[in-house]
Amino acid sequence: MARVLIVGAGLTGSLCAALLRKETPRPVHLAVWDEAGDSGGRMATARSPCNSQSTVDLGAQYITCTPHYAKKHQRFYDELLARGILKPLTSPIEGMVMKEGDCNFVAPQGLSSVIKHYLEESGAEVHCRRRVTQINLRNDKWEVSREAGPPEQFDIVVLTMPVPQILQLRGDITNLISECQRQQLKSVSYSSRYALGLFYEAGTKIDVPWAGQYITSNPCVRFISIDNKKRNIESPGVGPSLVVHTTVPFGVTHLEHSTEDVQELIFQQLESILPGLPQPVATKCQKWRYSQPQKYLFLDQEEEAQIKQTRKEGNDCSRCPRGTEGGALIQLPAGLSAGQTHSSVPGAL
Repeated sequence: MARVLIVGAGLTGSLCAALLRKETPRPVHLAVWDEAGDSGGRMATARSPCNSQSTVDLGAQYITCTPHYAKKHQRFYDELLARGILKPLTSPIEGMVMKEGDCNFVAPQGLSSVIKHYLEESGAEVHCRRRVTQINLRNDKWEVSREAGPPEQFDIVVLTMPVPQILQLRGDITNLISECQRQQLKSVSYSSRYALGLFYEAGTKIDVPWAGQYITSNPCVRFISIDNKKRNIESPGVGPSLVVHTTVPFGVTHLEHSTEDVQELIFQQLESILPGLPQPVATKCQKWRYSQPQKYLFLDQEEEAQIKQTRKEGNDCSRCPRGTEGGALIQLPAGLSAGQTHSSVPGAL
């Protein structure tokens, strides 16, 4: 039985695993590794340490299905809607630009539930807190080393993490990416930002008329969402949750600062926007070093226009799940000599 490793447990990795399980005619052993503490990638959902039913989306806030994506991927949306994993976004988001034909969706259980659905469908063996450091050829197998623990061997390795993390890998993989490909991959650039999740006690009131709001006049805060209100899951037994996304310039400026210092700065700016906000019982500050790609590779012209228009309109907290946004989908089949360049980089970066 062939052993396949997918590195990255975000949308690309989880969907890749599910499709491999469904489409591969022969039995395969699937493993998914991720360096984070849980699956989700940039569709991560955090839970309050005080109440596991209180959750907040720290990454993408909602999913936008444009007519272009609907034509290509409607069956995926239909499945997720039929299973109740997604539902239409009906709560008011101030400042969101709507185009004719666009549909926005939220996940009642948090957007990471999309990733967990695909991982469950795949039947893959999922391991978190496994950071890949080297990939070498050993007797026609790929030997994958990680920061802690012994290396393991696989017939195929699929890399779905952000491009800079792929370029940091050591070992024979460096010989499988041609100099031309390497330069192309190096040209991919990302924005950076922080997200701050706030969890409140049951019965706490946050009296605002919106579920989410894009902020245009603050140097730090770009987006605020009363997250449970956005997903229409308000419950008397569960306190509200709130998430703040910073602007990209703030994220870049404070990228190497401590999360404690950054959290305090975000709090100060949030207080100026929502004075009198109650004190949370728990917080979660997330650094998104690779938040969203600013420069892509291998996009068709129509798809590139779609992405540029979304960014131009300012809806930068949505996710148009093409499947490889921001990550490289690089497949390494076994049986190649280290000098051959047979890595494929299909899809978009």
